Amino acid sequence: MTCIPLPEGSRPILPRYHYHLMRKHASLSQIALFASLSESEVQALAQRAVERRFAPDEVLFWEGEPCAGIFLIVEGSVKIFKTSPSGREMMLALEAAPATVAELPLFDGGPYPASVRAVEPVVSLFINKSDFQQVCRQYPDVALKVLAVVGHRLRHLVGVVESMTFGSVTGRLARLLLDASNQAGADEFDLPITHQELASRLGTVREVVSRNLARFRAEGLIRIQGHQLQIQDRAGLEREAEPQG
Repeated sequence: MTCIPLPEGSRPILPRYHYHLMRKHASLSQIALFASLSESEVQALAQRAVERRFAPDEVLFWEGEPCAGIFLIVEGSVKIFKTSPSGREMMLALEAAPATVAELPLFDGGPYPASVRAVEPVVSLFINKSDFQQVCRQYPDVALKVLAVVGHRLRHLVGVVESMTFGSVTGRLARLLLDASNQAGADEFDLPITHQELASRLGTVREVVSRNLARFRAEGLIRIQGHQLQIQDRAGLEREAEPQG
């Protein structure tokens, strides 16, 4: 059989299945949860992953629903929140791609412990619970990596509970702004959530958040322009974040 060479600079045309599998593999490799896994381990997950898209404000799953599987956020961001019996929401975390949600129920067999809603258009890869457990049995390092992420999230939630129990709203807001600055690696950063969402995260109402932000501005601690926030007096903001004894 005579092989016809491809024109210089051209690439071979891959079947659609292999193209999508390569995209999934590349997306999974960007997620910290799987960063240290081998090619074969990532490939095993990619073969079982199904793409799911969500519009802004669309719920990925509700608190209390049986766990169907794990969601890997490859584009966009989601809000993790709890809802009180009266219907009041409290935001636990804001997760931006690349990230994972719903790791814990994969192991304890319980329902989803919180709800997750898309903040902006989201592209996710969903892996069925039984498929994920099969991969973990085949590749134990996958389970160890997931448990590390679960442990990190548990520590974060312990911090949220501690802050809610012992800190004032003013102190919690100051700490949240400092943490956002540290995560961005700069004193000036985009605040990706509204005053209402800040209030939800802090367990208070929007008016209290707006009043505290206005005071921070008046005292020269921060500057706000649109969604852009700049910390102008870090030492002063850190004093506000200190527990009041």
